[in-house]
Amino acid sequence: MRHSIVFSLSPLTQRILRVALPAIVSNITVPLLGLVDVAITGHLGSAAYIGAIAVGTMIFNVLYWPFGFLRMGTSGLTGQMLGARRLDEVARLLVRSLLIAAALALLFILLQQPILHAAWLFMHPTPEVRPLAATYFHICIWGAPAVFGLYSLNGWCIGQQNSRIPMTVAIVQNVINITLSLLLVRVCGMKVEGVALGTLVAQYAGLLLSATLCLHRYGRLRRYFSWDGMFERTTMRRIFVVNSDIFLRSLFLAGVNLFITAAGSWQGNDILAVNTLLMQFFFVYSYFIDGFAYAGEALCAKALGARRHTQFRRTIRHIFLWGTAVSLLFILLFAFSGTTFVRWLTDQPSVIHISARYLPWIVAVPVAGMAAFLWDGIFVGTTATRQLFISTFAAAIVFFATYYGLPHLFAADTNHILWLAFILYLITRGVTQTILYPTIWKVS
Repeated sequence: MRHSIVFSLSPLTQRILRVALPAIVSNITVPLLGLVDVAITGHLGSAAYIGAIAVGTMIFNVLYWPFGFLRMGTSGLTGQMLGARRLDEVARLLVRSLLIAAALALLFILLQQPILHAAWLFMHPTPEVRPLAATYFHICIWGAPAVFGLYSLNGWCIGQQNSRIPMTVAIVQNVINITLSLLLVRVCGMKVEGVALGTLVAQYAGLLLSATLCLHRYGRLRRYFSWDGMFERTTMRRIFVVNSDIFLRSLFLAGVNLFITAAGSWQGNDILAVNTLLMQFFFVYSYFIDGFAYAGEALCAKALGARRHTQFRRTIRHIFLWGTAVSLLFILLFAFSGTTFVRWLTDQPSVIHISARYLPWIVAVPVAGMAAFLWDGIFVGTTATRQLFISTFAAAIVFFATYYGLPHLFAADTNHILWLAFILYLITRGVTQTILYPTIWKVS
């Protein structure tokens, strides 16, 4: 029965699902590492250990996020070269990306002490948490080559319309991290350093596995590789522009997300807790809708590279149909089960009570955010990164203008204004990208 259902799907739908479903599984594993680390440290006898993991994790999130261009830029360019049957350039793109990843990782390792000092300027952990967080940081920073290397390999695989390798690596990485961290903490008696070493070993195990799987699956491309043209000026200029746009766009995304946390903290612990919990709804939705964004990224890149305009437009229509179906499902889940989800996340009566006032904003997230997420994937795949940056910049302006310009719209409840600003931010990204869509085909 299962095979007959799959067989009845159109070839394009099957290609979309082959990329989207493994990507969704990979995305779902992302928060698992953090949850396990917190669960392990939560039984060490002091809240300082949890705080150290939270602070250390936040430092690395802020540190690594802007360099997501190693994945996104590599994915879009690889997909286009694959569509154009430029297999020599497909091979060179991976080597270029890995070289950039290695250079950035080396820089981070050399500058680890200044980076940590800068982190303390923005974060003010207690005297008990700071040395523990520093221990976690100084161990995990040696994983930068593995993290950036995996960015490059994952992007290259997605550009080849293969999200199964990143999924496999993510699952194995989680298993190793969980097993080793538990062993080091529970059996060997280590504390924060045990969790950090578990994470570090898992990162390099993931890199090794990814490289092995890529070599097995794509080893034939070695015969197309040549160092000639590796650093050709026009090519390097294009890579620089693409990566710069994605880097700046990531800074604005990170800025908005961090501001939401900061603005919640200004309103007291209860509002901070409520916003933190409600943002989990947004993240869960993003894990699923991003799977179809990845599919749009890979398939549209290949269609653009092959100059198949009709296939390009058909792919976009199908991606938005699937995105609409996923978004409708989440609207229903959030509308009818939002309070239940909140109760799963916390047993604090005040937080549960206050969150009910803001749940309608969460129901609006799939409506406001669907187009932004899907266009992000399509714009990345087609390397329309300048348009991607423009849309994010415009959305950030709308976000901050709304938050600071409408202080009386909801009387004294500033948090309603914060959520309105976030919804308008998502809508602005989607609308701007829709307006800029006709320019995509002219980019390459």
